[in-house]
Amino acid sequence: MNILVTGGAGYIGSHTVKQLIDAGHRVVVLDNFYSGHRWAIDPAATLVEGDIADSDSVSQVLQTHNIDSVVHFAGYIVVPESVSDPFKYYENNVVGSLRLINACEQNDVQRFVFSSSAAVYGLPDSKKVDENARLNPINPYGNSKLITEMTLNDVANAYQHKDTPFKFVALRYFNAAGAQIAGNLGQATPEATHLIKVACEAATGKREQMKLFGTDYDTPDGSCVRDYIHVEDLAAAHLKALDYLADGGDSIRLNCGYGQGYSVKEVVAMVKKVSGVDFTAIETGRRAGDPPSLIADNTQIKRLLGWKPQYDDLELICRTAFNWEQTWQARQ
Repeated sequence: MNILVTGGAGYIGSHTVKQLIDAGHRVVVLDNFYSGHRWAIDPAATLVEGDIADSDSVSQVLQTHNIDSVVHFAGYIVVPESVSDPFKYYENNVVGSLRLINACEQNDVQRFVFSSSAAVYGLPDSKKVDENARLNPINPYGNSKLITEMTLNDVANAYQHKDTPFKFVALRYFNAAGAQIAGNLGQATPEATHLIKVACEAATGKREQMKLFGTDYDTPDGSCVRDYIHVEDLAAAHLKALDYLADGGDSIRLNCGYGQGYSVKEVVAMVKKVSGVDFTAIETGRRAGDPPSLIADNTQIKRLLGWKPQYDDLELICRTAFNWEQTWQARQ
């Protein structure tokens, strides 16, 4: 396929680009380097520096490179920031995505894989959440992902009778973590807020300490519970989604997680174990926009895409993240 990857210089995007290249696809990366890095882009990919909101430039890229598939990662992802600055998130994640989708439809792009989020569920009613659960985001970040999913669905329905119909897969990520097994890629986002990344920074001494937000949730140990998925497995799901669409699959939304949860306290303990460092984790109040527990029911993605996780192991996730953090800090 000829694939445009927006945000392909970012954390999950760069891992996916590498796997797409290895699978023999032709990849064009579109990135404005808000949080991505040039070194993270596979040298076999074609780089275009630009923004998803620039419809004319996006259309030119689609036409020049004969793009038939788009994998859309570009977006802001910090939940607390979305609460304090919702305009920023609606402008980029919603308006930018709308313009990208419009350019794709006008240029006969047939396949679209969207980086969505479990944040669309808000506060789930069950221990494990499936794709038919109530959609009720509790923060602007989650709202922005849900609005984009709705846009994709409406566009797919409106143009389903075209000779080249537009179809999509929205992958609802749970908590991406870890780093490339080979050690050449990992999360290098400035001022990261992801738990495992923050804990690894504390373990390497980049942070003097870390904060543990909320210890009074209705969970086994009082801290938030999340479903952590290794970034390599998450990247592989995007390739499976493209293959599914290429084989004639219908538009669909799918959870992308392992189906088991770990608490914040358990994760901090694991990072201490793999690093051998007893860093300081200060217990503090709840953080805005955090649900107590969020665990995926991943039945559908396994059944429909044939997705088979290879790295479902918290210790492996934390170890690859810590090893990468050491490598990344040595580069700086």
